[in-house]
Amino acid sequence: MLRILLFILIGFVCYTTRAQDVLPSFGSSRTGGSGMQFLKIAPDARSTAMGGAVIGLVNDVSALYWNPAGITGLDTGKVSIMASHTRYFANNTVNFAGVVFKPGKLSYVGISVMSLNFADMDETTEFQPFGTGRKVNVNNTLIGLTYAKILTQSFSFGMTGKWAHEAIGDVQTNDILFDLGLKYNIGLMGSRFGVTFSNFGMNVSPEGNVSILKLSGIQKVNNFSEVSAPAAFRVGVAFDPINKGIHKLTLAGQLNHPTDNNETFSTGAEYSLKRLLHVRTGWEFGADEGYNFPPIGMGIKLPYSKYLLSFDYSMVSKQRLGNLNRITLALTIR
Repeated sequence: MLRILLFILIGFVCYTTRAQDVLPSFGSSRTGGSGMQFLKIAPDARSTAMGGAVIGLVNDVSALYWNPAGITGLDTGKVSIMASHTRYFANNTVNFAGVVFKPGKLSYVGISVMSLNFADMDETTEFQPFGTGRKVNVNNTLIGLTYAKILTQSFSFGMTGKWAHEAIGDVQTNDILFDLGLKYNIGLMGSRFGVTFSNFGMNVSPEGNVSILKLSGIQKVNNFSEVSAPAAFRVGVAFDPINKGIHKLTLAGQLNHPTDNNETFSTGAEYSLKRLLHVRTGWEFGADEGYNFPPIGMGIKLPYSKYLLSFDYSMVSKQRLGNLNRITLALTIR
């Protein structure tokens, strides 16, 4: 236990030192200090219904995004599959798919893909504010490969290597990123906690060409400043104050420390009836965009023979972005 706490402390110190060295200071919030903002969009329904407070309890395929160590909690004899769709603002969509299988007795491997899809947009310039007649395509893609292992009955770890791609028109950015996750089951009232370091990588420069119309004529630009990914350090805890018979109540709390924004604190609750019906809610304190009302969500598990089918839904109502609806489907083959 002491070694784990020491690891967390050293990691946090290294993390904060890295953030201060790499990123300039933009006041206390550090807002706007990184690119590839699509990496911060939560892809699944369960986590968003609980305010994102799932680092310490996530135990399904969505752990490929949240905490790679969490996939060791999957009860999968053969394979577990998840697909999620988010109806994002301005008619944009976020899609996520992941698969986890168990090649060894204590080892897990996962593959994940996430994309943020925009409709074609009209190109505008300072001199042509109503459009140039051309369309601009925006593409954001993330592909990850995860390995996780159970080290002891209570402790597991996981790591993910990711390729992130962001393209706007003729300019694109590619980066190799890494996640590290830990999960520890304390045992008292089902208490457990998790730690993650997400989206760590080198700063990279976009590639491509941009034509800028100036008074002196058209100027070509192909040299861009370096950008960094939105790295984040998260610590989450969860416990089950009620876990008797057909009833189970899980409460969770989580501290979020991003490199490009203020720290936030998330709380979440999940009530389960017979482990089949789930009702969820949560809240994130300190976020730039507030809620109209707390996030809400529900989930249904349908076991049949060697199969387990899950359906989850969440709605997050933002004050300016409106309602964000997410649907997640998962299938486990034991």
